[in-house]
Amino acid sequence: MTTTTQPAAEKTNSTPRQDIAPTATPNEPKPVESAAVATPRHWHIHRDEDNIHWLTLDRSDASTNTLSQDVLAALDEVLNDLDKDRPAGLVIRSGKANGFIAGADVGEFRRLKDPDDVEQLVLRGHAVLNRIEKLPFPTVALIHGFCLGGGLELALACRYRIASDDARLGLPEVRLGIHPGLGGTARLTRLIPAPAAMGLMLTGRSLRARAAKRMGVVDAVTQPRHFERAAHMAIGGKLRVKRRRLTVAASNLLPVRWALSPIMKAQVRKKARPDHYPAPFALIDLWVRHGDYRNRMMRQEARSIADLITDATAQNLVRVFFLSERLKDLGKASDKPFEHVHVIGAGTMGGDIAAWCAMRGLRVTLQDRGAEFIAPAMGRAAKLFKRRLKAAHESRAAMDRLIPDIDGHGARHADVIIEAIPEDLDLKHTLYRSLEPQMKPGALLATNTSSIPLEELATVLKKPGRLIGLHFFNPVAQMPLLEVVRGETSDTAAIDDGLAFARQIDKLPLPVQSVPGFLVNRVLTPYLLAAVDLLDEGNAPAAIDAAAEAFGMPMGPLELADTVGLDICLHVGRILAGNDAWDPPAALKRLVEKGDLGKKTGRGFYRYRKGKPIKPKPDGPSAASNLQERLILPLLDTCIACWREKIVDDADLLDAGLIFGAGFAPFRGGPIHYLQSSDAETLHRKWTAILEKTGADTTPDPGWQGLVHV
Repeated sequence: MTTTTQPAAEKTNSTPRQDIAPTATPNEPKPVESAAVATPRHWHIHRDEDNIHWLTLDRSDASTNTLSQDVLAALDEVLNDLDKDRPAGLVIRSGKANGFIAGADVGEFRRLKDPDDVEQLVLRGHAVLNRIEKLPFPTVALIHGFCLGGGLELALACRYRIASDDARLGLPEVRLGIHPGLGGTARLTRLIPAPAAMGLMLTGRSLRARAAKRMGVVDAVTQPRHFERAAHMAIGGKLRVKRRRLTVAASNLLPVRWALSPIMKAQVRKKARPDHYPAPFALIDLWVRHGDYRNRMMRQEARSIADLITDATAQNLVRVFFLSERLKDLGKASDKPFEHVHVIGAGTMGGDIAAWCAMRGLRVTLQDRGAEFIAPAMGRAAKLFKRRLKAAHESRAAMDRLIPDIDGHGARHADVIIEAIPEDLDLKHTLYRSLEPQMKPGALLATNTSSIPLEELATVLKKPGRLIGLHFFNPVAQMPLLEVVRGETSDTAAIDDGLAFARQIDKLPLPVQSVPGFLVNRVLTPYLLAAVDLLDEGNAPAAIDAAAEAFGMPMGPLELADTVGLDICLHVGRILAGNDAWDPPAALKRLVEKGDLGKKTGRGFYRYRKGKPIKPKPDGPSAASNLQERLILPLLDTCIACWREKIVDDADLLDAGLIFGAGFAPFRGGPIHYLQSSDAETLHRKWTAILEKTGADTTPDPGWQGLVHV
């Protein structure tokens, strides 16, 4: 339940910032509309009075520009005409307001099955971009908004790249289980020093325009209204660009590649295992073996990406991409704007929810009993803003939007009220009685409860339909999922508003039914308790966590329990057990009684130093030989139960919830998908045997019958 952090942009000895002067004359050059040239689908080209051709990509069947096979084939036709016209220069730009090109058309990846066929497709793409690179006249890419993946690779084929301040550039292909495949591996490592180029590709991070300028990825940064003037300057040879050719060449020498590759692989292994995510390791090998032979590197790039994209890892990560897109689309059911959020409860969750909403641009009032309760939340918010909002003025603006509100005056004006007070039914009822008369018409009332049914909370409301659950996960700033909880009395319009609100604050909304634990906590609790049972049996904590990490979980269950808080784990366990007679695992009970509650107290299953767990290596063999099965099979069994009980609408939403809310190994495509693509019958037999051996007074969920014939 954590996200990986990405290193800061690497520093290079770039030339001073070169912006296009904003003192442009009113009569800037404009394309001459009467000189339109017939062009294929998706592309529009005009020739201006200086014989510069302006080529605009405006994909006709989508709201966002992506590079499909159709788009590249049409571009090839355009280049045929350019060979005949011999213009003074070519400018490539986007006709979409949201950005330049978002990358390749990921939808086409699902249809790629044969590596040899993929290789030929990639080589055809290479041929098109190589034609741009070899044009005998200057070429300029004008970049605004996003310029990612294949979009940046196309821009790299141009002689000049000019970006607007709002541009974000990157090569995020590793997140889809592949690496750049349109010549980007060779072009970027020959444009900027190879360590910086490899760092961008291995992390998949994106750069703001000015950071890209400092690194040398773009040649100038200006405002879009000066784009045409800037393009004329570049084509006319008036744009000063200093390339660091000697530094770049030296960084690609064989001894340098040999020396750096073990360091790069060690850094990548801290985030990903080669058997789980082969793409970054394939990229390093590609550079090491072929880094000093550009054409051969591009040829091998095609073979490498063909092998990767047809592998199960990439196909599952493409599935995860579309799961995230589906969650985003759920937020389109309502177009209600949200401007003001009122959060009640400035504890860890409430304070961090308030900070996140303020960082995403909303006005936030934060209420608690006194200033001494709000002050720590304001301090955490300041640290978050400084870390996430690089510009000082952005951080100050976010702090200005976060307003302490001891008396709760903001509730009268808020579009959304989020209650995040302690899990006490009477306390919440008292609050709701006082809140409802103050709320403006149409305002949404949401609770962050993780244990009290919404039906019980809504009994004191005159309009119970306006109450929904908005269940955030800790840490709020890192976890992308937001469970939008529907109670029996919740109005459909309120749920739609909750989904839309989640998207406005850049969270992935997952609609779930109001049942104990909802989805994510319901599934995680048996997984965490199974880990504590293994600990009680004498297995070392580090060995238990290592077994889960070997399966692909981002952190082990004991470290996860420490992160969540052992008192919270115990509380949720009792709720899901449904009775006070439940006997929790001895180790969990003992630590909570001692006050060792995990990361927040500095000691739990592990001791913590500067927020990091100290994990001693196991002294001997584990008491249980099937640690991974003992951990993962209870999780899968609970997923099947949630699927059967329709806590979410379908299996895809369940997979999305567990990937984005619990960190279930993304390269496996989600728990239900993993079961459907595995030998479910064997897994069922193993789970049955484990239950019998441990003497558990339960049986596998009957939903297994839908996956296996037993």
